[in-house]
Amino acid sequence: MDFPGYKLSLEMRIDWSDLDMYQHVNNLTFIRFLQSGRVNFWEATGLGVLYEKTNRGPMLVSTHCDFKKSLQYPGKAIVKTKLAYLKNSSFGLDHLILNENHEICAEGRDVAVCYDFNSESTYAIPEDLREIMSHY
Repeated sequence: MDFPGYKLSLEMRIDWSDLDMYQHVNNLTFIRFLQSGRVNFWEATGLGVLYEKTNRGPMLVSTHCDFKKSLQYPGKAIVKTKLAYLKNSSFGLDHLILNENHEICAEGRDVAVCYDFNSESTYAIPEDLREIMSHY
């Protein structure tokens, strides 16, 4: 199955410790999968390196997950991520969490701001960074 626009993909192993009392993947694990997709985006775009060099980088301000289908152990989850939008200092990421059969098990949305940890304030996303981010 094809998921147009989702250029980033990450395969995650489902561990036994990811299960809840109902023997399927716990909702907190889905949030961790979203985090992995978000960090994958930060690494692909250079946002992580930017933070390391300048103490300026992305800060998560919101995350949301709609659960569609259970994930099971043993198995794998595939996290697909794309840029949803770019504003002045904020941006959104859309995520899909798929099972091994490429069925959608969850849909997520993150909102992050570009934050200057030196001045403790947001800052406008520079044009060069906008260009890089828009490729994803």
